[in-house]
Amino acid sequence: MQNQQHYHVAAGSFYISQSQPLILQSFLGTCIGVALFDEDAQVGGLSHFLLPEPVSRSGGAIQPEKYASTGFPLFLEAICNQGASKSRLKAFIAGGALVGPVKDTDLNLDIGGRTAETVLQYLKAEKIRVEKSETGGFFTCSMNLNLQNGQCSIEPAPLDQDSIVGEIHLASTAEIEQAMESIQPIPQVALKILRLIDTEEYEIKTLAEEIRKDQVISARAIKLCNSAAFAGSNKVEALDQALVMLGMRLLVKLIISVSVKELFGHSGLGYSLFKGGLYHHAVGTAIIAEKLADFTGRAEPGLAYTAGLLHDSGKVVLDQSIASAYPLFYRKLFEEEHNFSEAENEILGLDHAQVGNKLACKWLFPESLCDIIHNHHRPEKATRYRELAHVVYLADLLMSRFHSGLELERLNTETLASRMETIGLSIDNFADIVDLIPISVFESSPDMAILG
Repeated sequence: MQNQQHYHVAAGSFYISQSQPLILQSFLGTCIGVALFDEDAQVGGLSHFLLPEPVSRSGGAIQPEKYASTGFPLFLEAICNQGASKSRLKAFIAGGALVGPVKDTDLNLDIGGRTAETVLQYLKAEKIRVEKSETGGFFTCSMNLNLQNGQCSIEPAPLDQDSIVGEIHLASTAEIEQAMESIQPIPQVALKILRLIDTEEYEIKTLAEEIRKDQVISARAIKLCNSAAFAGSNKVEALDQALVMLGMRLLVKLIISVSVKELFGHSGLGYSLFKGGLYHHAVGTAIIAEKLADFTGRAEPGLAYTAGLLHDSGKVVLDQSIASAYPLFYRKLFEEEHNFSEAENEILGLDHAQVGNKLACKWLFPESLCDIIHNHHRPEKATRYRELAHVVYLADLLMSRFHSGLELERLNTETLASRMETIGLSIDNFADIVDLIPISVFESSPDMAILG
């Protein structure tokens, strides 16, 4: 008997195949997943939509699979080209949840509900039978299509119910302090670059001199330059070539990101639903923060990227403590409906933003980064960097809402409208900023997302 493999269908994409020992899977929060299967033709597929329709011409033209109105017809045509018949297809729909503590803002936006409605309209027009539809609700779900038999399951995430039972250990202050001491600081060259970015006084020559001081970081940057993202390009063998190929801004992002990857390598499965989830969330938040900074003009994009990358650094320290108290943490979030910081404070006596700020100050991070790390869940309390804090908050929110399955993040949207106004946006712009999210953010490799 063949072992069944899993294939993750990222947001803004679809996957179609003939029968094989493969399970197509998507984690869905606000997004909508649609699975189709033809038993006679033994062909099926899964599509993952972010929004009901294109917000701008450029958005729809660049990635039509992101939207139900443009992506579903492509998905249906592709599966029929593989031998499926509309009359024999059965459909499954999931997602569209109001993830996190729900406020009036969520109900008014109802992006998931409108996306589901768009899909249902197409299915009705094409006379395709809906076998199962589980949309709405308040929690992330996992949609799984078995390509051998056409069975589709829609289950709440996290799926491992064994993880929410068992003995609970509440970490003491001394244990948390010890965990902080055990975390290896990011390399000195990365710290120097962080400070140069903060002052906005860096030049290629200065950066190159600093980077060359760390052979390990230099080698990792060159390795990323030679990755599949640059297939067909001349092989990069030296840092100077990397500078010429990438330019200063992208090279700086690579250097900081490979350094931070080591930091997040200390984390396990406390906050994250899979190994590496915290780093993936960090990179995605960084990329979205940079896009928001460009879009709004309210923050320096390079600094926004760095702040987004480091905003959850406190979770690295608390990860094992959360893992030890996971049953209680899970109940606080999903049964008692506490927000993230409330749950941490009730269980541990402090939250990851406080711990991240302590870690940042200990490592002599620039004041701007300390401020954002401390206040990324409550950006109005930031001191000198309020607009940057609001950019990172919004990027964090978008990442947690539209790339579910990475971690248990539950952000409060109670004051979303006023927080958006701080950086010159209104609630009416929410779909526009969702449209800014690059599809590379949702792909399996966060390193490729940096280069994408």
